[in-house]
Amino acid sequence: MELIKKIKQAETQAQEMIEQAKADVVALADKGRQERQQRLEQAESARQRAIDAAVEKARKEAEGQIQALKSQAEQQRNQLRSQVRDKVPAAAAKVVEYLKKG
Repeated sequence: MELIKKIKQAETQAQEMIEQAKADVVALADKGRQERQQRLEQAESARQRAIDAAVEKARKEAEGQIQALKSQAEQQRNQLRSQVRDKVPAAAAKVVEYLKKG
């Protein structure tokens, strides 16, 4: 009788150990999933920060280029105005002379 009781007790302990092992495996797998999910979220966050930084850098570079082009265009306009300004009186005199003859 004592032997049957010990066998049943051993079976119960074995079953409890199996159940505990299953629970440990499930918990370990869940922890692994959570860690992978956390790493994925961190990687996505880092990727988004890198994209944002690249966009901001490109925006600043574009603004710099725009300012340089505006400055260059203004210089070209001023140069053209100064070139034309010197020629306007002579051209106007020629037109007036032509109109007087005509």
